[in-house]
Formats: sequence, C-alpha cells, structure tokens
Amino acid sequence: MFILAALLAASQLRAEYVVLRSGQRLVVTGYQLVGDKYRLQMAGGAVEIPAEDVVTIEPEEVFTPVPAQPAVKPPYRELVEAAAARYKVDANLITSVIAAESNFDPKAVSPKNARGLMQLLPETADMLGVLDIYDPKENIDAGTRYLRDLLQKYNGDLVLALAAYNAGPDKVQKYGRVPPIPETISYVRRVKKNYEKSKKTAAAKTITPAATPAKSPSPLSTSAVR
Repeated sequence: MFILAALLAASQLRAEYVVLRSGQRLVVTGYQLVGDKYRLQMAGGAVEIPAEDVVTIEPEEVFTPVPAQPAVKPPYRELVEAAAARYKVDANLITSVIAAESNFDPKAVSPKNARGLMQLLPETADMLGVLDIYDPKENIDAGTRYLRDLLQKYNGDLVLALAAYNAGPDKVQKYGRVPPIPETISYVRRVKKNYEKSKKTAAAKTITPAATPAKSPSPLSTSAVR
C-alpha cells in the first residue's frame, strides 16, 4: 500500500503525525487541507486522503534540547513573569503556550512559518510592533499581549482564546466555537492540560499551614478586562 510505503520512507523525518481512523499514524513533513481532502507531503512524495479519515494531527515536537538549568524555574521565566505582570495574564498560562508552541526553542519555525518562542506569524508580529521575532523578550511580550487581547475578545473564555491563537480569530468566528480542525483541537487540549497541571503544582508549593488558601489564578485578571 502506497501510504504504508511512504510512512516507512518518512519514519526518520522529524515532522508531524497524521492519525487516521484506521489507527495508522503517518509521519508527514507538511500538509494542506484542499476541499474535503488532506494533501500530505511525505518523504516518498505526496498523497491525498479524505479529511473525514483524519482523527488528529499531532506535532512530533522534536526540538533542539534546552540545556539543563540548575534553577527550578522553567526557561525564560523572568521574561514570562514580566509579560504576565504587564498584561495581567497568568504566567503559568504563558509558559504552557510556549511549551506547546515551540518547546522553549527561540529559533523554532513551523511549517506555516510561525516563528519564535510563541510562534508568531510575521504579519502578526508586524501588527504588534515586533522588530526581532526571534528575540525571546520581544516574542514573549508580543505573544502575551496577543493572548491577552484574545482573552478579552472572548470574555475570558480560555478555550476560545487558545483556539483563536492557534487557528486565528476568523476561524473561531466562522464556526462560533473551536474550529473542527484536528490540529487546533489537539492544541487546545494540550495547553489546557499543561496549564491545569502547572497551576496545581504552583498551588501545592505556596500552601503553608498558617496561610489562607489562595484562590486559583484566572487566565486573565479582571483588571485587564475593563
């Protein structure tokens, strides 16, 4: 079967997985939705399959490893906390988005040409006044501001904000919900899962016997949604 042959030929590539309803996982170097079919680019060439046969598209997420840090804090934590304070967005949410977008690789470039830690498209970066899209400080600041704007746009609805961050506000507006795009559905689930986990970890570290339990931080504080 051609798909299986192409899968074997592409098995050494670092790209993305296309999961089919049959249970097959195809490794692709690129894909495009054309009508009701996906055109998959593989090591052995291109193949088209019905969109209804695709369950999800998952990034292989193999990036240049970040050197081990002696500190407990995640990479770029100081920049994240600065942006979090500036735009009133939870730092754990920003970190979760960065983890899903680039795995903390400041030079990451996606097949769709999104770039940097928070995977900004060049046109979005221009709109936000970014001069160097690969600069961690600029990228995190602009990405957080964009995320803040989306949270405001959707009245604090984290799911819709994340969907818009991944697929674009136009797609969310078109469907009135999370777009039925496998990549976007998977993205929202991964970010939310990591965000909830990080919030629980942070809460466990801050609780002390004499302290009053703190309220779990919201993605966007009310002071930023006036």
